[in-house]
Amino acid sequence: MTEAGRMTPLYTEHVALGARMVDFAGWQMPVQYAGIIEEHNAVRSAVGIFDVSHMGEFRVFGFDARESLQRIITNDLDRISTLGSALYTVMCDEDGGIIDDLIVYHTGDLEYLIVANAANRQTDWDWITAHLPETVEIADESDRTALIAVQGPGALAVIGELAGEGWTPPDRFEIGEATLDSVPVLVARTGYTGEDGVEVFCHASQAAAIWRTLLSFPEVTPCGLGARDTLRLEMGYPLYGSDMDRGVDPVSAGLGWVAPKAKSGYIGAEAIARVRAEGPERKLVGLAVSEGVPRHGYPVLHGGEEVGKVASGTFSPTLGHGIATAYVPVALADPGTGLEVGIRRKVASAVVTKPPFVKTTSLSALKS
Repeated sequence: MTEAGRMTPLYTEHVALGARMVDFAGWQMPVQYAGIIEEHNAVRSAVGIFDVSHMGEFRVFGFDARESLQRIITNDLDRISTLGSALYTVMCDEDGGIIDDLIVYHTGDLEYLIVANAANRQTDWDWITAHLPETVEIADESDRTALIAVQGPGALAVIGELAGEGWTPPDRFEIGEATLDSVPVLVARTGYTGEDGVEVFCHASQAAAIWRTLLSFPEVTPCGLGARDTLRLEMGYPLYGSDMDRGVDPVSAGLGWVAPKAKSGYIGAEAIARVRAEGPERKLVGLAVSEGVPRHGYPVLHGGEEVGKVASGTFSPTLGHGIATAYVPVALADPGTGLEVGIRRKVASAVVTKPPFVKTTSLSALKS
């Protein structure tokens, strides 16, 4: 699953729209169409659609599926005992290192659907299958599944018009069925932009038809990976490979909430408990940067001494200045702490800021 230059079912659609294509985790993906800022603002103000068909989909089922997944993931599947509910989690190794972050959907009495990051599909598959008993089946549905994210304050209105009268959208972090343009799909009220919206699962052969139908709405804009990254960082959502990897535990990454203290017996639980008991040495924090655009790997300074490196960094189109995440010593992790970021040959002032950087979105309005 890792050969270079793989194409999603929507590749020809992206090329026809004039997208700038780049290699991402071995996939040819659109990074932008009209421009990152324009696409970013379209999602914040109207509706943007993203091709995320490169992500992995594994279906796990069988009598022991729940108990087996409970041992593999850190979050508690009891939180999604209701059919159709979904759970954000991480999957760790014995040392507490994060193998990947996942969304798990409860799709049947003895069945779960796992969505994995594109870059980790093979790693996740190998790890999960190695830790499942013979009584549990797992199917890799990645290649036959397309995934289109429809995000923005107008997203549900567009999907509702396509689904027709009588369709009720799923609640936040739930998944349900719909028929869009005569095509049966699964619609999950999840996303990674901070806006309300859905992610549409369909058969790969039907993705282009749905994509074109969505673009027939004047308020819908095709968006690339560039806007997806600025949107998720404005919300402080971590990105695997930049903000977390096998060398980081969930507590240090600010994801202790997906490793509940009350849960035990999962892979990595003892290591994570030790980090909690002893306290992490470093923490992932948000940084508001006064000038320049921080990028991954740039040095973070305190009193002229390097104390960390930027994990994720970009220019925030909504705020009009640089934002970043970085691992810094716990003593420097409190909001309001003044730091600096080395940006090429200059040093920019930075302030530790608790994410999300953008506080008001259609999703935040939904939660209030």
